[in-house]
Amino acid sequence: MKTKNNNTIENSALCFTSLYPEELDFLQDKKTQLEYSKNEQIFKQGAFATHVIFINDGLVKISIQTGFDKQMNIRLASTGEFIAFSSVFGDNNYPYSATALRNSKICMIDKEALKNLLEENTDFAMSITSRNCRNETRLFEIIRNVSYKQMPGKLASALVYLSSPEFEKENIFTLLTRQDLAEFASVSTESAIKILKDFEQEGIIELKGKDILINNKEKLIEISERG
Repeated sequence: MKTKNNNTIENSALCFTSLYPEELDFLQDKKTQLEYSKNEQIFKQGAFATHVIFINDGLVKISIQTGFDKQMNIRLASTGEFIAFSSVFGDNNYPYSATALRNSKICMIDKEALKNLLEENTDFAMSITSRNCRNETRLFEIIRNVSYKQMPGKLASALVYLSSPEFEKENIFTLLTRQDLAEFASVSTESAIKILKDFEQEGIIELKGKDILINNKEKLIEISERG
């Protein structure tokens, strides 16, 4: 269930510090702030994209539909990130789905208003562009996983990504189901569970309920790179 909140957008991320006061006021007038509960869908792939989404506080799973009943988890987006940013540049439909992994506060920003600010304030444009460039690297890694890696390498890559420093405050594995993890690795849920047990037997990880403790990240990286 979505409810409005009164947080101001300028306090949410460093990228907004490059905006002038009148630009902040303009942006405040062009956004709607909402709260999403854990596991609530923020938008669905293929839906008409009227807004860019900024995450004030939260963690969001980005996924694409790859078949009638199959999906692939692409990445996580966290506090201070934009999603559906391509809608600013003419993408009229959301290219993926977004789901809150925990209770999240987001801003829906009118895409034409944001485009105007990007055109008028180059510092703001550069700040946002640099934050979005890393997503390209993630996409190349996904292509490599799907095209070349065996299942242990795929799952190791997913574990390395999900245990990266940017998510260390989130206790990430307790928020994900085994199916979620499998969809990050592009393997079946059954295969993910089996490989996790294999990794545990080798002392690489430790399974505690839903949580996964990484004991030997160097070994995971080695398996990931070996493919």
